Amino acid sequence: MSIQELGRALRSGKLTSVEVLDRAHACYDRLESRLNVYKTWNGDAARKQAQAADLLLQSHVDLGPLMGLPISVKDLFGVPGMPVFAGSDTALPRSYSAAGPVVRSVLQQVGVITGKTHTVEFAFGGLGVNAHWGTPVNPWSTDGHRVPGGSSSGAGLSLLQGTAVLALGTDTAGSVRVPASFTGQAGLKTTVGRWSCENIIPLSSSLDTPGLLARHVQDLALAFSAIEAGMGRSVGTAVPTADLSDIRIGVPSNFFWGDIDTSVAQVVESTLTKLGATAKSVQRMELPGCDTAFEVFRAGGLSAPELSQYMQLNFPEKIARLDPVVQLRVEGAQQVSSVEYLRRKAVLQRCGTDALMVFRDVDVLATPTVAIPPPLMSELESVEAYGRLNMLALRNTVIANLFGWCALTLPVGLDARGLPVGLQLIAPPHAEEKLLAMGMAFEQCLGQGPDLLGRAPGLA
Repeated sequence: MSIQELGRALRSGKLTSVEVLDRAHACYDRLESRLNVYKTWNGDAARKQAQAADLLLQSHVDLGPLMGLPISVKDLFGVPGMPVFAGSDTALPRSYSAAGPVVRSVLQQVGVITGKTHTVEFAFGGLGVNAHWGTPVNPWSTDGHRVPGGSSSGAGLSLLQGTAVLALGTDTAGSVRVPASFTGQAGLKTTVGRWSCENIIPLSSSLDTPGLLARHVQDLALAFSAIEAGMGRSVGTAVPTADLSDIRIGVPSNFFWGDIDTSVAQVVESTLTKLGATAKSVQRMELPGCDTAFEVFRAGGLSAPELSQYMQLNFPEKIARLDPVVQLRVEGAQQVSSVEYLRRKAVLQRCGTDALMVFRDVDVLATPTVAIPPPLMSELESVEAYGRLNMLALRNTVIANLFGWCALTLPVGLDARGLPVGLQLIAPPHAEEKLLAMGMAFEQCLGQGPDLLGRAPGLA
């Protein structure tokens, strides 16, 4: 059932929130030991939230579209009564559990928080690995332990597992869209500043954005509008409708296709051909500034020096205990001068501003979300191999972050290995409503993820 269908069932009395949560809990009991999705399961507290939602709905009190729905939260967000580990080896002080605006919006609607999902330590990685708590298992794989994508590594899996219908994540370089793509879900990266990052553990104060993962774009659109309304933005945030025949699609011919897996490329090209039969136009074009911005990212970008400063100010004792793939970059960033940091910011701002010109001729850009399939853990045994594959996983998604734009991913098929492939849609800053409308138009043409992909083998 979609979020809208579940909401109707709860309001009509065909289902109760407690019944929905019981089903989610049964999925947790059956699959958690196999998948390792959650750092903290909310258990009894979630049941009390579900009971409260049922009581209010039975009294005809409706507090919003997310009311009574099971929702997972990445373990960077503060949630009252739940610890925050941020993927590290020990819990952070209790003060970090205070709710920020995004979580408050969910709680005000009496959304049922099922638990805190695993993350890469301090969100610094795109593959989903964690040396402290283990790397969650991607159930699409039939040939070994493949990564789920990161840094919101448990978020997409919570949807597959059946323990949530919506997942809160964060996206600094692709940390919502990569796990969504690797697990066959839809994911939205908001524009920097659209939603507050208050009471979310930061990776990059310049680039962090809260985001959403759901089973399809239709659910993303409803959840986006609901959270906006919960923040007091109820006017003008409803997602409109869009007709695919009116949409001009731009397909960057540069950058996004380099070193791409052949099978992934075939799925995306086939998808673009199908869209092209109905869309107003599909134009191959150059997207300027990608190589320049990516070189800044490869050198550590803004995230490495900003996380390094945050760690030194707040958790200096944790630096020596960081996951090795995180520790190397944090320590290396300590040598970045203020002049170099400001140069990087200026270069990225210029690249993003100059590249906006492409939207004079197209309404949305479409690219492969991730150029590679989710790697096997056995492929990540050396720091060098990890670094190479991490860069490849984040290459296509990070451009929207570096340019300051918004983006989403939707599942469009399975590759030759039976692993999900995502299509990324990119739009200008603060165009989330239009982006989601176009995403739903794409989805109406292609089909929704659960129907396209079928059931992940590892869930049997």
